[in-house]
Amino acid sequence: MTATAPRARHTIAIGQVERILLGARGRGLDVDALLDSAGIAPALLASPLSRVTQAQYARLTHLLRHRLRDELWGLCSRPVPPGAFAQTCRLLVGCRTLGEALDIGLRQYRLLIDDFTPRLQRQGDLASVSVAPRRPFDPLLAYAQRVFCFLAYGLASWLAGRRIPLLSVNYPASTPGPVSEAALVFQAPIRYGGERMAWTFGAGCLELPVVQDAQSLSVFMRQAPASLLVKYRDHASVTERIRRLLRHQLAAELPSLVQVARQLELTPQTLRRRLREEGQVGFRAIKDDLRRDVAVEYLARSEMALPEIAGLLGFSEASTFHRAFKHWTGMAPGAYRQAQLRGAS
Repeated sequence: MTATAPRARHTIAIGQVERILLGARGRGLDVDALLDSAGIAPALLASPLSRVTQAQYARLTHLLRHRLRDELWGLCSRPVPPGAFAQTCRLLVGCRTLGEALDIGLRQYRLLIDDFTPRLQRQGDLASVSVAPRRPFDPLLAYAQRVFCFLAYGLASWLAGRRIPLLSVNYPASTPGPVSEAALVFQAPIRYGGERMAWTFGAGCLELPVVQDAQSLSVFMRQAPASLLVKYRDHASVTERIRRLLRHQLAAELPSLVQVARQLELTPQTLRRRLREEGQVGFRAIKDDLRRDVAVEYLARSEMALPEIAGLLGFSEASTFHRAFKHWTGMAPGAYRQAQLRGAS
């Protein structure tokens, strides 16, 4: 059997699943039942390195929004009523510039959220969207602020029809929990300190025209807001260009950093520097992450045998793939498949 070419979509860390469930746990919902309904095996929560697909995560966000009647999934002290996001978007597509849209959108959410205050700030050539907490910090508030900042960033990029390049993202010094993937998610340097979370960009972007309208909004709302979690990854980044080069060569011996640099018309030194600037720890990590993400996709296909998957990922022996996958996710591929298929059923 010949497998279809992998899309190699980025998977999502199980830690994100844990945090998005904080509100549901606090309100006494049956978390295992929610995970089962989303096609996520509850057993994966016991493996800190495991991953879920974008589709599974999107289903979970929709389930939480429906069960909690809250568009921020029970993370704040007062629910954000269903329909608030759509109503705000209808206002924003009528704006002339991105700056005007951000001002109006953040003003709307200051009326809806009591736990933090979102604002657009301008200072010379820089602009930033920040959230200032209005109550003592705890894990729910910390994650609510992270989610709000990222969704606001995704919405801003959608309104402008292009990814807004960020100069930096600031996390408060009191941020609890790991943010190890933050640099890759925002594709910007991460800083720590102060009391506010914020993303900073060139003030010139505020003059970008809003290119969306009522027609494009109707298409957008069928997938939002879950689509914003992944839609505006920078496909022109060096990391994404390397993933595209490698994903069609997985079954063969993957090229070295020097060979990839040559294909990208860069020197190896420049390639390493660009990867550091994008928050990558190295070329090896890109190869491992790509193989892990494709393996997660293949393991969801019950008709594919483990030796076949190993070969498609470039492993000469199934035992080598077994060890590598356990290193990546903390679970053996067979156990991972069984847990996922139980969740999917």
